[in-house]
Amino acid sequence: MAQHPTQTIDVEAPDAPRRFVFVLLDQFTLLCYSCAVESLRLANRMADQPLYEWRVIGEGGEVAECSAGTAFRLDGDLEDVARGDTVVICGGVDVAKATTKPVLNWMRKTARRGVAMGGLCTAGYSLAKAGLLDGKKATIHWENQDSFVEEFEEVELTKSVFVVDGKTFTTAGGTASIDLMLKFIADDHGEELAGAVADQLIYTTIRTDQDTQRLSVPTRIGVRHPKLSSVIQMMENYIEEPKSPSLLAKEVDMYTRQLERLFRRYLNRSPKRYYMELRLQKARNLLMQTDMSVINVALACGFASPSHFSKCYRAQYNTTPYRERGAQAGRLAI
Repeated sequence: MAQHPTQTIDVEAPDAPRRFVFVLLDQFTLLCYSCAVESLRLANRMADQPLYEWRVIGEGGEVAECSAGTAFRLDGDLEDVARGDTVVICGGVDVAKATTKPVLNWMRKTARRGVAMGGLCTAGYSLAKAGLLDGKKATIHWENQDSFVEEFEEVELTKSVFVVDGKTFTTAGGTASIDLMLKFIADDHGEELAGAVADQLIYTTIRTDQDTQRLSVPTRIGVRHPKLSSVIQMMENYIEEPKSPSLLAKEVDMYTRQLERLFRRYLNRSPKRYYMELRLQKARNLLMQTDMSVINVALACGFASPSHFSKCYRAQYNTTPYRERGAQAGRLAI
C-alpha cells in the first residue's frame, strides 16, 4: 500500500511540529483516544510533512488499560511538558476513581505553567476536579451530565459535542474527538486540510461546538409529534420541580385528556408514568456516579419524601436507593 497520498494539501511548513501529550487514565475510552490520534496522523499524511507529533504518558509510566481490556505501552510517566504543548486527558469508565491525587497534582502544576489542557469523554470530570474549569464552559458525555451538574456548580456545562474555552477544551466522547481535532487542524493549517482529513476518515458531517451531542427528542423517541416533543422536553428540563400534567398540557395549548391520549397512543404510558421514569433515571445516575446522600438525590429528582422516593425506586428497579448505592460502592472498590 502507498505510503503517501495521491494528492497532498499544500500547507506552510511550521517552525516545529505542534506536540500533543496524551494522558491515558485507567479504563480510558479507546474510541476517543484513537479518533484523536488518527486525525493528527492523517493531517501529517495529507500534508506530507510532520505538522503534529505526540507522546502518550500516564501514571506509573508503563502501561494503561482501556475499558475494552487492551493494554497500551506508555512513553513515560507524568512528566514536565513544554509550554507550547497541548495536553489531552483521556477518560473513560469510573473516571472519579481514575482521577487520582498524583494525576490531579500534575494537572494543576502543568496548567499553572500556561499549558493548554483538555479532556476527552469523561475527562471533563478530571479537569473540573482539578479546578481548571471554574467559571468556564465545558461539556461531558450526556450520561454523566446529571452528576457533573450536581458536583461542579461553578462550571457552565453545555450539551455541545465539544467546547473550547481559552486554553481548556472538553469533548462529549465518542467521535467528538474527531470534530475537536478537525477544528485544531483547521485553525492551524486551514479548512482544506481539515476537510481532506475528514474525507480520509469517511467522516461526512463535521460538527462544530454549536452542535449538541444527543439526538433531538423526536429522533430519540421515534415520534415526530411537535406538541408531544415539547412536553417531553419540558419534563427533561423540570426534573427537580416537576410540573403537573395539567400545567404541561396548558403550555402546549391542549387539554389534559388530550395529552393523556397522546402519551398512550405514542408511548403506551401516561404522562405521569413517563415523567416518573425520567426522574428515576436521573436518580439512578446520581446514585451511581456521585457521593450525594440518598436524601439529596431524592430532592434533586423532585421527591419531597425519602420514603416515597424509595417506594418508587423499588417499583422501577426492584431494589432500594440505599442498596443501589451500596452495590455501586462495592463495584468501585474492586
